[in-house]
Amino acid sequence: MMNCIEALGKNAKACKKAMASAKTEIKNKALSEIAESLIKETSAIITENDKDIEAAQKNNMSQAMQDRLRLTPERIKGIADSLCELIRLEDPVGAAESGTVRPNGMRVTKVRVPLGVIGIIFESRPNVTVDAAALCLKSGNCVILRGGKEAYHSNKKLCGIMCAAIERVGLPPNAVQFVDDTTREVTTELMKCREYVDVLIPRGGAGLIKAVVENAAMPVIETGVGNCHIFIDESADIEMSAQIVNNSKTRRPSVCNAAETLLVHENIAREALPEIKKKLDESRVELRGCEKTAAIVSGTKPVTEEDYYTEFLDYILAVRVVKDIGEAIAHIEKYSSSHSECIVTDSLLNADRFRAEIDSAAVYVNVSTAFTDGGMFGLGAEIGISTQKMHARGPMGLKELTSVKYLIDGSGQVRD
Repeated sequence: MMNCIEALGKNAKACKKAMASAKTEIKNKALSEIAESLIKETSAIITENDKDIEAAQKNNMSQAMQDRLRLTPERIKGIADSLCELIRLEDPVGAAESGTVRPNGMRVTKVRVPLGVIGIIFESRPNVTVDAAALCLKSGNCVILRGGKEAYHSNKKLCGIMCAAIERVGLPPNAVQFVDDTTREVTTELMKCREYVDVLIPRGGAGLIKAVVENAAMPVIETGVGNCHIFIDESADIEMSAQIVNNSKTRRPSVCNAAETLLVHENIAREALPEIKKKLDESRVELRGCEKTAAIVSGTKPVTEEDYYTEFLDYILAVRVVKDIGEAIAHIEKYSSSHSECIVTDSLLNADRFRAEIDSAAVYVNVSTAFTDGGMFGLGAEIGISTQKMHARGPMGLKELTSVKYLIDGSGQVRD
């Protein structure tokens, strides 16, 4: 098993210098070539994706997760469009962040450089394959992609298209590599491949992220788990509340920015909850609520402590009626994965308090959590949503896939 990963690692390491020194023009040309190839190969991509969908159906995968897996002509075009957006973004590599001349005449300049070889372990969503590769390419990195078995055929096809496109423009095709083995043993070997892999990024459920964090030999950037909350304050507009909750929960329930828990101020609960439920009923969302919720909304199932911790990734929403904003914030502090939280309110005071006290990567006021996305934030595609407090937090775009180094120039200065 090690031979497979070691070979990929050696290939990637051999490309590091070429990718780090690649001109912006050639990297953008590669992205354009990939985008055009995806459109041309749409039919072939969908043929391979159908194999994954068929297997998912045989394995009784939920409809929400099947939606996460499915590629359509529209979605493929969306992926291609995101590459075009990435082309328009500024290349961070080589950018000078700061510069100073010391009293002795020595000049110190801080510039951005690629991370090197990035390993990405991810689940289900085949669009991640292209997003991740494209971001790594534009930021001058090499990438080793290990997708889940659920999207094996889709991922293999997409990687083949990208490698061919990269080679056509003169960049090393091994800058993007696909782990053609979805066994746990190979994944474990990738986690231990510190000699060749500089950074590992897991993107998926809590179990995957926990396994990578606990077993990786190299630095890890955590992404993915989204136990997101919406709090309806007592001053909230009810129609706006229903729209925001519905969009946050049902637009794509299988993604990490989907709302999983709804908190409602007790002073507005009797008015707001029936209207919110009416909207959610259009998508047959199952409500699991506290006793106060059940007393207001019929058909509510009893909520458990575990439900409040759960990222459902499905048409299920945990609900709790709270006495005030303080109790809502305390609930979020206890159960949140620090991804995205929203308050719906007409109170500037409460909005400011929510922004100040909620310690998550994205904090919204009167906006759907569905916007936690690199494209929506103007970053182009994203590698994932980081929920930790390293250099990268929130949607990880180009800059977050670079590090820094210091360039020091002088005229013979020596230190006393």
